Amino acid sequence: MNRFVCARLFVRKGIFVAVGLAFMPAVWAQAAPEPDNSTLTYPAAYFAEFEPVSVNDMLNQIPGISLALDANNGGSSSSNNNNRGLGASSQILIDGKRLAGKANEASEQLSRIAAAQVDHIEIIRGTSSELDVRNSGQIVNIVLVKGASRSSLAAEVGVNRFHDGSVKPDGLLAYSGQNGTLDYRLSAAVKSGYEALQSRELSLHPDLRFNDAIVFERIRKETDVTLNASLTYQSVLGDRMALNMLYNEADPPADLLRATTNFNLSPAIITYEREALPATLDNWEIGGDYEHGFSGGGRYKALFIVNEKNEITTRERYASATLGGAESKNLYLDTRSRYRERILRTSYTWNLTEGQGMEVGVERAQTIQDSALKRGLARPGVPSPDYGGLVPVPQPNAVSTVEEIRYEVFAVHNWQINPRLSLESSLVTEFSEIEQTGDVHNRRDFQFLKPKFDLRYDISRSFQFRASIDKFVSQLSFADFSANVNNRDDDQDTVAGNPELEQEQWWRYTFNLDYRLPNDGGALNSRVFYYEIDNAIGKIDISPSPTNLVSTNGNVGNGKVLGVNLDASIRLGMFGLPGGLLTAGVLVQDSEIKDPLINDLRRIVPFDRGNVRLGFRYDIPAWSLNYGFNYRDGIDGNRPFWDIDNVLFLGSNSYLNVFAEKVGFGGLSYRLELNNLLDHQSCRERRRFNGYLRDGALREIERSCTQVGTQLAFKVRGTF
Repeated sequence: MNRFVCARLFVRKGIFVAVGLAFMPAVWAQAAPEPDNSTLTYPAAYFAEFEPVSVNDMLNQIPGISLALDANNGGSSSSNNNNRGLGASSQILIDGKRLAGKANEASEQLSRIAAAQVDHIEIIRGTSSELDVRNSGQIVNIVLVKGASRSSLAAEVGVNRFHDGSVKPDGLLAYSGQNGTLDYRLSAAVKSGYEALQSRELSLHPDLRFNDAIVFERIRKETDVTLNASLTYQSVLGDRMALNMLYNEADPPADLLRATTNFNLSPAIITYEREALPATLDNWEIGGDYEHGFSGGGRYKALFIVNEKNEITTRERYASATLGGAESKNLYLDTRSRYRERILRTSYTWNLTEGQGMEVGVERAQTIQDSALKRGLARPGVPSPDYGGLVPVPQPNAVSTVEEIRYEVFAVHNWQINPRLSLESSLVTEFSEIEQTGDVHNRRDFQFLKPKFDLRYDISRSFQFRASIDKFVSQLSFADFSANVNNRDDDQDTVAGNPELEQEQWWRYTFNLDYRLPNDGGALNSRVFYYEIDNAIGKIDISPSPTNLVSTNGNVGNGKVLGVNLDASIRLGMFGLPGGLLTAGVLVQDSEIKDPLINDLRRIVPFDRGNVRLGFRYDIPAWSLNYGFNYRDGIDGNRPFWDIDNVLFLGSNSYLNVFAEKVGFGGLSYRLELNNLLDHQSCRERRRFNGYLRDGALREIERSCTQVGTQLAFKVRGTF
């Protein structure tokens, strides 16, 4: 039986399992308001006994909160990183309003808002033109206390110990409040991105004789510094203005030491390579919005975002015959990129009739990617100081500027058909132009029509069915347009660019059942999704000759994805654990595409087989104590990256994090975390071939595993 047919049968069974789970009886847990008009409201008093410090602490007490925050993520590739422009969707609102930002998004603010500033939290499962955004699943709305004047200071200090004995600090300082009609949030954070990675690789000949063995350690010394500000002014006339600012700086330099044992010689010999990888990274963003309400109930909204990201990375490799001996440089790679976005979105919303609303508007976005690549090798020729003292290697399409100008004209109609049934329909027409200059000049025009339909039916106050159909167009990675470094294969330093790359287009069909157990006992959710993907991106053949094989990212054809995602979040009062909250989930999916590069069916990256999740949290309010764990494991298989002459199979990742937290001396919160407690090994296998992979002439098998070790973190938090 075809594996895709099997997957469909599994999905059908998954639907019945989800429906069965949804009717499980539950009559336990702390009382909380039942859903009203598809909205659950949790007042601040609901959280008081848990002594929360930030909004994140409050959200952790709400069963099924992850279902709300991850409502859009039906499969592995539905993240916002693949979205174009600003769009109309957001999963988190503050005082009913979205935060005008992409890098500076609302989810990043949750740890910076003190719990004392919150009046109540809403989980919105419905859709309405009264919302500031389109509800693509569920929305979390953080409603702050209103008053003439209020303020609070939240602080966090922490220390992280890594498996190699390194100790790095973290810190956060956030000041927020209200002064009349002005709301403000200011914060500064320092976070360690340190990593000590160890790897072991064994290379085998096709007959499984040893070829070579490689052991290396890479240490990344990264520190992130982030400054954040958000100001909101609400005039007495009903006008609202907001400004959001972000600055982030991270210098992630790294050092690598590699030892290679060659078993093809007798006796085997060991050679060494050292790599220095200095790097700098910074980005900033300014976003703002303006809203004016008219006496007839209409609203005019305008939002803008301007951002920039700069990144410079240099890789210099030195070889030596003995550890610590004389070295000779044999590789120089320098990459520079500058990414900019300028987005403006404006719209008008009004009520057509009772129960019907309409929004029309336009969005303009300019996206610019500047990139440059330099490559030097130790080979005959004239060395250049601009190439690390090595001989420059000509690289086609190495210097590039890619610019996209995009316009979207949109209309959204909300219809509350009856108290239980609602329909949101939207139509977006996109016009865009992509122009590449530099070593290559190319200009192309695109036009897309993107409809969406979202139907919601409240079977009861707790049980909701949702069905949605939409056309999705992915955002291209402009780094793929020009030559770039290859971070997946040490034997291939660079990859070619493709100026003809086009956007993926998806038709997405999603069916969702969501059930809220009585008395705030938990939440059960099942999601079935089916995607039809046109112009899927993979590797294509651009070889100049059969003896010089070259590939690049390109459009390989049409594919399909099918999956089911089941989630449960249940309070454990019925088992005598009134403070216990158990979360569990499983994602199973399958996909297929006919790939001309390998002349065979394959699955679509990044839709692997799926994953399982398990979490537990136990609160003891009388002791001001909570503890628990979170575990995640991927389902093995189906993580291949196919190329013209090799294929890379990635193993699944698993993580176990445990924590304990207590409010104690000085009213402060003391938290201990053990991350990656199982010290998971991330393993992979690469098979290299003589000539085309599709010809099957196996040349080498590489099996490697990497570990980043266990991390111990201790944090002290408080609000003043």
